[in-house]
Amino acid sequence: MQQQHLHNFLERYFEANDSPVIESTPSHLTVQLSIELDKRLMNRPFYWHYLEKTGGTPQPAQLTFITNQENAPEDIKGELIHFGAPRLHQLFESTRELGGFIRLYEQVNALGNKSIPLQPWLCLNAKVSFQCDRKKEVLLSLGLNLIHGQIVPNFYDHIKDKSLTPKIPDFCFNLSPLITPKSGILRLQKMVQTYAENEDPTWANEAIKRWEADLTLLEAFYEEYEEKPESYELEKEALKEQYEPRIHVEIVNGGMFYLQQQVFQ
Repeated sequence: MQQQHLHNFLERYFEANDSPVIESTPSHLTVQLSIELDKRLMNRPFYWHYLEKTGGTPQPAQLTFITNQENAPEDIKGELIHFGAPRLHQLFESTRELGGFIRLYEQVNALGNKSIPLQPWLCLNAKVSFQCDRKKEVLLSLGLNLIHGQIVPNFYDHIKDKSLTPKIPDFCFNLSPLITPKSGILRLQKMVQTYAENEDPTWANEAIKRWEADLTLLEAFYEEYEEKPESYELEKEALKEQYEPRIHVEIVNGGMFYLQQQVFQ
């Protein structure tokens, strides 16, 4: 499921940045980069400098990302991407730089010029990292209705097939929120915190066991020293840095979505 969330993120990331998805299967997707994304992601400044000097025709790169290696065709050539991969961190960083907040409206067709109310939904996308000598990352997409307070997990999955537009459609109007966006953000942040705190602690307990085992070896190595040298303290601190369980929460982006009245299941 985590890889499917990643696949969905890649699709909407590239489509939102004018880089069409040429092919998308459950195991991989191929995209045609825009000029801006090529410059941002491909690290070939000399190529673009040369084109600007000579007036040549730009040819942005195509990229294939493998999101499910087990089911990918044997002859597929592409970049394996997963949580923790440097490329994914690069995409997260560019997401923050390109725009951390959006405002979109559901495209609806009014019948008989009847005004249609749109309800405000606050969306927050967050990354939760469970770190020790190993690392696991989870993407959360949460939506909060600012009228009646319903919180919807996997919010993106509920709205990905809707037709959305940056301008409010004709004959539509926004309902005023009963919950302020500031209060809504605090609610969603609390949900993310609760998720992190309720994670099965096995990963942390096992990291502590590995930490204690390596500490035992370190103590045995220096047991003949009456006064521990500086290297002992340095190695002990390095073990703490390597094994100590940590949870890091990072807000990736968010947005306001104005949708027709409904309650998501």
